[in-house]
Amino acid sequence: MPDITGAGALASEHGADLRRAARRPSSKAVAAARLANTWVFANLSQRELRQVVKSSATRDVAAGEVLVAEGTSGREFFVLLGGSVKVSRNGRKVTVLGPGSSFGELALLDDGPRTATVTAETAATVLVLGRREFDRLLTGSSAFARKLLAALAHRLTEADTERVECS
Repeated sequence: MPDITGAGALASEHGADLRRAARRPSSKAVAAARLANTWVFANLSQRELRQVVKSSATRDVAAGEVLVAEGTSGREFFVLLGGSVKVSRNGRKVTVLGPGSSFGELALLDDGPRTATVTAETAATVLVLGRREFDRLLTGSSAFARKLLAALAHRLTEADTERVECS
């Protein structure tokens, strides 16, 4: 099964940062370390990661709560800080995601429908970044925008390579 979060390749790269942050009591440090493991924000500096965390909200979610509904429009990106969520498409379970996984990044960039439903399997904590806050980050720093575009280009190249290899 493909890694739909993109976190696999990044986990070892930022693993030491995540382990250091997990030992500290600051939830902001843990959130920044988790963000660093997402494909969207992997290229950001620690300062930029802290800006993203500051622009985000932390939310506790009850088991069974639907965070994202397939086919609906969305305006938020989520990073799972704790707990687990189930991803399903057309009513069928695709995968289960754990801490450090992310979902909903396309909602930051376009108004298309959500491509999957994400439901909390356990009580969970998520970091939520809305499109308005994301747009402020983009317009506030051309370096931030360039790094995001580079991450997106890398992600598209990976997807194209996977598509070609499967043909």
